[in-house]
Amino acid sequence: MADGPGKEEAAARRRPAPAATGKAPSRVRMSATQRREQLIVIGRQLFAERGFDATSIEEVAARAKVSKPVVYEHFGGKEGLYAVVVDREVRALLDRITTALTAGHPRELLEQAAMALLGYIEEETSGFRVLVRESPVMSATGNFSSVLNDVAHQVEHILGAEFKSRGYDPKLAELYAQALVGMVALTGRWWLEVRKPRKETVAAHLVNLAWNGLSHLEAKPTLITPRGR
Repeated sequence: MADGPGKEEAAARRRPAPAATGKAPSRVRMSATQRREQLIVIGRQLFAERGFDATSIEEVAARAKVSKPVVYEHFGGKEGLYAVVVDREVRALLDRITTALTAGHPRELLEQAAMALLGYIEEETSGFRVLVRESPVMSATGNFSSVLNDVAHQVEHILGAEFKSRGYDPKLAELYAQALVGMVALTGRWWLEVRKPRKETVAAHLVNLAWNGLSHLEAKPTLITPRGR
């Protein structure tokens, strides 16, 4: 029949294509390790954006497109997720600073430490925001203050040797280390928002203040302002 082929073609067009079976394509399931990593990344971003108190497990789960029990299964709750995120950032920052301290001259060491911290702020902004935001009381050992203490202890050893060689009391190295690290850290928090001048310039000015002050230290400084004012 003349119209036979036409009917067959029309019927073929009406038949569904092999791929269009009506079933939704199956999603590739993440392994437990992959899912945990995904939740850490999402938690890091939310804690950076909103802080600990304003972040909820519901939102973490929603962004990951999983149910809340999945998050609880991996971390036990919001506090557990926060602790993992903070611990990671602490280790990342300390590793960066420790690796950077390679010079032999104290001034170069100050420059390297300042550049390492500013580099972390520039490249890992979300991580730095997590560290400097408010943290729950139970995480008091994993906040930015504890990170600064760890860094200050490293700087203390450098200053202690320098003080001893110049005849200053090496016991004061801890005090000066806290002051130096605090100065760089607070400047870093300010620079996080303004992002200018460029980090090399910021580091140079920080070291200029710190080094030129250290190079003209008085052995036994006293206050010139009379007491009682």
